[in-house]
Amino acid sequence: MTPACFYHSIVSAALLLGLAVSMPVSAADFSDVVLVIHGGTARAKGSLTPEREQAMRVVMLEALAAGRDALAGEDAKAIDGVIAAIRVLEDSPLFNAGRGAVFTADERNELDASIMEGTKLQAGAVAGVTIVKNPILAARAVMERTEH
Repeated sequence: MTPACFYHSIVSAALLLGLAVSMPVSAADFSDVVLVIHGGTARAKGSLTPEREQAMRVVMLEALAAGRDALAGEDAKAIDGVIAAIRVLEDSPLFNAGRGAVFTADERNELDASIMEGTKLQAGAVAGVTIVKNPILAARAVMERTEH
């Protein structure tokens, strides 16, 4: 992937918890690309223990690194970085997404995800899924493989 492909672009992913972290994708190759992760606002920051906040920040940095790494490939697209970052958050029990989702009154997880791609004006979403590990991948599949 060339830096020109991402001139002044911003890749962002929004999930839960009032923490935000950002980093340049790669200072050498992608100085004009920024990944931004928002940990959400589900609980007051003051209610977090310092240990839990630190653990969440570690996962958020892992998500940013996964997004950066996904963008390093020759044929990578911005959406690849977004999906990679979201998957890390979905796989963590610390965030209200995927593995860390809140249970319904029926004591099960019902997950939603959506994704949009602006250059082709595409979008995909899933709602209320219960057996999908990474709902963001299902949303991408809806966007890329269906006529929704």
